[in-house]
Amino acid sequence: MTTTLHDPTVRTLLDELFTEAARDDQRPERHLPDDSQGRADALADVYMPISEAGGRLLYALVRAIRPAHVVEFGTSYGISTLYLAAAVKDNGVGHVYGSELSATKVTAARTSLAMAGLADRVTILEGDARETLAAVPGPIGLLLLDGWKELSLPVLHLLEPRLASGALVVADDITMPSMRDYLDHVRDPANGYLGVEFPVEDGMEISCRV
Repeated sequence: MTTTLHDPTVRTLLDELFTEAARDDQRPERHLPDDSQGRADALADVYMPISEAGGRLLYALVRAIRPAHVVEFGTSYGISTLYLAAAVKDNGVGHVYGSELSATKVTAARTSLAMAGLADRVTILEGDARETLAAVPGPIGLLLLDGWKELSLPVLHLLEPRLASGALVVADDITMPSMRDYLDHVRDPANGYLGVEFPVEDGMEISCRV
């Protein structure tokens, strides 16, 4: 059985995106505003991607649980989105809804998805995720949280009523101090999750809605 991830066009595109993302540390430092939109605009050229191992993990999770709806907070240049979209395509069912503040990144992500032949599998919503994701359909089978870290918990709270029983919530960069409140929430059994930390780069937390 083949996978879309092995398609030469998709593989080449991912390689190019990861190569460009590897230059993030070389990009000039700049003053960052306090507000989310200002930060997004100031960092419009910074990729901030998941790792390749994290992408393969996302692909495998979506293939395994076959969710009808996948939601991504923090699309950026669309690297993680490509993995999610490839998985729903190979499942033959499902749709990905992404949210991104930067207009530059929205355009770039949509272009990459079109180049990969996956544009029909994804809807990218431009703007504040606390507003754009308010109307995405449920039940949500997989939620990826990879936007501004201090907003991970508010976005989760927004979408919790639409999480399917057994839904997976994946949070990236959990070693960052700003993820503390989020981790406290999903690691408290009283809040209805059972999870595990996955050791990939800055860490992923995979939580099952039980």
